[in-house]
Amino acid sequence: MLPGYRDPFHGRPLTHGEVGCFLSHFRVWQEISARGLRRSLVFEDDLRFEVFFRSRLTELMEQLEEAAVDWDLIYLGRKRLEPERSERGVPGVRQLLRPGYSYWSLGYALSLRGARKLLAAEPLGKMIPVDEFLPLMFDRHPSPEYSRHFSRRDLLAFSVEPLLLFPTHYTGEPGYVSDTESPPEEPQIWDRDGNEEFPRESRNSQPQSPPEEPQIWDRDGNEEFLQESRNSQPRHDSDARDEL
Repeated sequence: MLPGYRDPFHGRPLTHGEVGCFLSHFRVWQEISARGLRRSLVFEDDLRFEVFFRSRLTELMEQLEEAAVDWDLIYLGRKRLEPERSERGVPGVRQLLRPGYSYWSLGYALSLRGARKLLAAEPLGKMIPVDEFLPLMFDRHPSPEYSRHFSRRDLLAFSVEPLLLFPTHYTGEPGYVSDTESPPEEPQIWDRDGNEEFPRESRNSQPQSPPEEPQIWDRDGNEEFLQESRNSQPRHDSDARDEL
């Protein structure tokens, strides 16, 4: 485990489930590297696809090729932890952002070079949850203490926007099961006067408020709008679960 690591919500070290989750991703990175796979999709097993997932992802990949964007990793689903910070768009690719500090590793595209960068960091000797490790590798993790253990943090990371993947369940919802979270009893949180506060948000909880819309910029530096995210009809979970 990474020296000094403690879960930010429960103050505990890694759980067995978090170790197993990291090892699962690590084995996939190893296979990508060993087989020389130019680009791959990595999925966890507790996600749901947004409507028209396949066509939207295909369109994104075509735009990446046309714009000659060099990339290592592309989040297809994530929990944005810096909603107040602007995330810049990418010229020539409308639905792509440069992500800030983010949680979740439920699904992402990974290039061969990206997989080899993750392996070269030798994370098994200084393990943290995989969704903490990824932001460290593209140098957007807020902890300098953790960052100093990884000298090379040059992963070229991006995120689709709007997102194409979401968890099937969030913490506390009926049917929610987690192999990585702490047991269900919430820790007591106390304020300075000794009064009990509400427990903090957990890693797998649904964001409490929608993140601010990221700023998207065109080639000339003028702000554009994400037409689909701002102007489209709301999607329903039943549609998203049934269609790929």
